[in-house]
Amino acid sequence: MPPQPHHDSPHSITPADTAGTEPPAHPASAAPPPTPSPSAAERAALAQGTEEAAQHSLDQSAEAAHAAQTAHSLSPFAPLSVPVFRMLWLTWVAANTCMWMNDVAAAWLMTTLTTSPVLVALVQSASTLPVFLLGLPSGALADILDRRRYFMATQFWVAAVAVVLSIAIVSGGMSAPLLLALTFANGIGLAMRWPVFAAIVPELVSRPQLPAALALNGVAMNASRIMGPLLAGAIIASAGSAWVFVLNAVLSVLSGLVIMRWKREHVPSPLGRERLPSAMRVGVQFVRQSPRMRAVLWRIAVFFLHATALMALLPLVAKGLEGGGAGTFTLLLASMGAGAIVAAMFLPRLRQAMPRDVLVLRGTLLQAAATGVIAWAPNVYVAVPAMVLGGMAWITTANTLSVSAQLALPNWVRARGMSIYQMSIMGATAAGAALWGQVASLTNVHASLAMAAVSGGVVMAVVQHLVADRAIEEDLSPSSAFKRPVAHTPPEAGHVVVTIEYFIHPTRATEFRAVMQESRRSRLRQGALDWQLLHDISNPTRYVERIEDESWTEHLRRFDRVTASDVALRERKLAFHTGDAPPKVTRWTVER
Repeated sequence: MPPQPHHDSPHSITPADTAGTEPPAHPASAAPPPTPSPSAAERAALAQGTEEAAQHSLDQSAEAAHAAQTAHSLSPFAPLSVPVFRMLWLTWVAANTCMWMNDVAAAWLMTTLTTSPVLVALVQSASTLPVFLLGLPSGALADILDRRRYFMATQFWVAAVAVVLSIAIVSGGMSAPLLLALTFANGIGLAMRWPVFAAIVPELVSRPQLPAALALNGVAMNASRIMGPLLAGAIIASAGSAWVFVLNAVLSVLSGLVIMRWKREHVPSPLGRERLPSAMRVGVQFVRQSPRMRAVLWRIAVFFLHATALMALLPLVAKGLEGGGAGTFTLLLASMGAGAIVAAMFLPRLRQAMPRDVLVLRGTLLQAAATGVIAWAPNVYVAVPAMVLGGMAWITTANTLSVSAQLALPNWVRARGMSIYQMSIMGATAAGAALWGQVASLTNVHASLAMAAVSGGVVMAVVQHLVADRAIEEDLSPSSAFKRPVAHTPPEAGHVVVTIEYFIHPTRATEFRAVMQESRRSRLRQGALDWQLLHDISNPTRYVERIEDESWTEHLRRFDRVTASDVALRERKLAFHTGDAPPKVTRWTVER
């Protein structure tokens, strides 16, 4: 292999070249060893047998320990053995319970302030719209700032909004526009909270325990979906809506204080904080250049576009059942949540038994079947089991894709990537609700659910065929193999252009171009503004890789984002270089 270029050469110790040399002769090789006596031979055999037996025992112990560790990591409750995860998971349960309590109390409060169906419906919009609008900025901030403090601030924000709501109700100053504004403000807290918690989870548990940890997050969401409305309803009936917001404020403050106990060490970048617009651009750019993330986003969008038909039309389904009413609607929701909780217990085993795409397709088909049954269910005795199956399919598919998204993101861009993932869910959910609601208005509820069930399975199968995720899972662990360049007079402004010259044998040019397309994706995922591969017309063996960065500081940031996969890609590129010297690296500033 040719020498490595200076700009990304690793610090390593190369052993002295011993090719062509022979090992030194053994000191006793000139004379044959003496023949041992029988007793010595017996002792040697006994010693060897004892050593082999000891080694065999150690091997068995190691295998048993590995089996025990594997079994433990497959346990759905294994992440709860990690104290910090357990503490923050309980905080997450409380936070989601507050969210559902707030939604129920705000919706009920609006019915006491106005009779307008539009204003009542806008409560849900005001609650969810910030998650869609502010998801990416929130993810960028979670990657830039100290995640512990940022997570803690989201809880205090939600508590402050709940306090204002309580005061407005008690003082008699609450109005419909003010309630919508405060509901939107509460939604801002939710939009800030989700990406940072999604980015924190992989820091708390080992990689084998990550699927179980994400499944437990689903359990927290579904358990709070049951507890929150029930608790809010009981408080509203006995004490009034104001006390729901008081309890929300208390729980949110306690959650913030619990997060303060987490001793996470934040290591700020020596280059300073990223600018928010640049951080958002890099986050979107990473997702666009990641085949694995694109495949995940296609699948999660298709699933929620069709699966949301059941949730959007469920109130009408409950009303149409024999003896249906508000109690029936609550029962169906609780059945779905219970199914999700039960399925979460088996997710680690299912992931071991089936490949990801198989599990996603089967989960989609099961959810479609449940939707079809509910569409024509004559009573709750048929609808409830179908909702349980729907909840199981829902969490199985969503958890599988969430794990895939987490594994496709390095830590430095994790919150931004997961915020885009969440935005895909919210966008698909909103579009699906509008689509299947319109279909139901043109036909009927049963036909709309049936069409959503059939098209959901068909479209998912088509997407898996057309957007196949054939990429080998990359090693995204950080690497310090590429050392930052040092400039005597660093440019204060202007774009930075880097050129790297390769000399490639014409017979390998096609292979080299294919590898360089991977280099393009790698450079752009790290944050480069532009990438080009230039081919010298006068010298067909000469190629120049051109990378453009936003500034000198952003150029240096790319060295902090190098992964083990990038290092392996560098080795593959260098294997094509035929020059006697390393590829020549030149850095330029663009004069304006």
